[in-house]
Amino acid sequence: MPHPPTRTVRRAVAPFAAAALLTGALIALQAPSAHAAGSVVKVTGSQGDWSLTVDGAPYTVKGLTWGPSVNDAAKDMPDVASMGVNTVRTWGTDATSKPLFDAAAANGVKVIAGFWLQPGGGPGSGGCVNYLTDTTYKNDMLAEFPKWVDTYKDNPGVLMWNVGNESTLGLQNCYSGDELEAQRNAYTSFVNDIAKRIHQVDPDHPVTSTDAWTGAWPYYKRNAPDLDLYAVNAYNAVCNVKSDWEQGGYDKPYIVTETGPAGEWEVPDDANGVPDEPTDVQKAAGYTKAWDCVTGHRGVALGATMFHYGTEDDFGGVWFNLVPDGQKRLSYYAVKKAYGGNTSGDNTPPVITDMTVADATSGVAAGSDVRISTRTTDPDGDRITYQVLFSSNYIDQDKGLVPVGSTDNGDGTLTAKAPDKVGVYKVYVKATDGRGNVGIETRSLRVVAPKPNGTNVALGRSATASSFQTDPTGGCPCGPANAVDGTFDTRWASDWSDPQWLQVDLGTRTTFTHVQLAWEPAYAKGYEIQTSDDGTNWTTVTSVTDGNGNIDDLDVNGTGRYVRMLGTARGAGYGYSLYEFGIYS
Repeated sequence: MPHPPTRTVRRAVAPFAAAALLTGALIALQAPSAHAAGSVVKVTGSQGDWSLTVDGAPYTVKGLTWGPSVNDAAKDMPDVASMGVNTVRTWGTDATSKPLFDAAAANGVKVIAGFWLQPGGGPGSGGCVNYLTDTTYKNDMLAEFPKWVDTYKDNPGVLMWNVGNESTLGLQNCYSGDELEAQRNAYTSFVNDIAKRIHQVDPDHPVTSTDAWTGAWPYYKRNAPDLDLYAVNAYNAVCNVKSDWEQGGYDKPYIVTETGPAGEWEVPDDANGVPDEPTDVQKAAGYTKAWDCVTGHRGVALGATMFHYGTEDDFGGVWFNLVPDGQKRLSYYAVKKAYGGNTSGDNTPPVITDMTVADATSGVAAGSDVRISTRTTDPDGDRITYQVLFSSNYIDQDKGLVPVGSTDNGDGTLTAKAPDKVGVYKVYVKATDGRGNVGIETRSLRVVAPKPNGTNVALGRSATASSFQTDPTGGCPCGPANAVDGTFDTRWASDWSDPQWLQVDLGTRTTFTHVQLAWEPAYAKGYEIQTSDDGTNWTTVTSVTDGNGNIDDLDVNGTGRYVRMLGTARGAGYGYSLYEFGIYS
């Protein structure tokens, strides 16, 4: 099943111990020390009637995944605890983790301490380990993880250890067919080896392993009997986990280690072909629904760490973070209510119940005004201030949000300048109340090239090129005809070398006064516009040496049957790529 390539923040693990240290490290770690200040955490009960206990008392995990720096733990953990949260979850544990454990313990919160195993849940999450043959990597991990278990096992902030994150699924990015099955079995067997080693070092805290879907559980059932409980990340599908567990015939309880509203990989595309992000109201309801489904599986689901107490204020942060840029959202208060935090006297965020962007699908010209309408109210009557931001994530994978100047027209509408590059953007409106709260809504916007005066005599004409890409991985084939088809949904893309050219046969000798080039992120820094009567002998009409990848509108004076763009210097490490090459007379 599809899954996101990334979910905002992943903490890296410290450098791995050398394999040569393995023998000595294990001798030192295998004899459990007497229990000190840490809690004794156990999975107790029997089939279908389990519970988690801490020092003998029942404990339901009411958690959040942890995003801030460990250096901010002392500052942020009191707020986490005020939400009724008793647990935070991490993805990595190393020499830097102590401030987090200490701050958690000081605020009555415990930590599900993670250990990262490659490859993780998606492309970019880690390298492709061969779990059948790579003994060096496995020995390193068998030395590294118990070392940190031994370091922190007596810290009262520890709840349990969590080995790996989504790697059973993630192995599909490395292998296929029978080899994938063999690797998944080898991976889950290795997780069991780590679990046994951790139990030898620390018998007082459970061990689990997270994966991205319940389809991983059969592998754990077959290969990892030493896990104390299972763990799964499930967002929009979280309410299916109970039936999956029942149908799978499992004999261990579980926790949900990431959950919340529907993710980018779970929603339909909007009219501009990009994932239709849930509204703030829908996201808040998603957390409430997720918690209801977890607590509805009594005696088996032992709680959840919902995603995500994070402060990143970027594309992924707006989708999931409860406190982007330190400001609280509707989702923050929904989680607080679900976990039984004290909500009396809370001042809550502005609520945006409707947002529309004028000409969002037909297209707004680059650099022109875009009009945004919102219906926003503040439950506490606070004065609302608005900010407009754009994201180019679906153009160039830049996750950052770029604030732009905007005018509040006083009638529920805002006016801002559209970006100066073509493509489909996300438009964000932030509504803040001056009390530390924010409402955020987003819609997509198609930005198109400004329409020049005159007639595009290149439209639909025969086009040829020095080269073009055919690899479907990049959305190709990207032939030269794509640059004269009148649509910004297609593009011409050349090989990754200099020089390259794209030429149009106008059919007859034609005089033109304007050329418009709409560049994809693979643009030309230097190029010439040339004409020819025979397609062999060329005359340069104009030269560009400072191209920046935007829309290039060039007033020229040219005549010829053939017109070409001769790329002489690429502006990026790729080739040349044009959405449209317009020639106007």
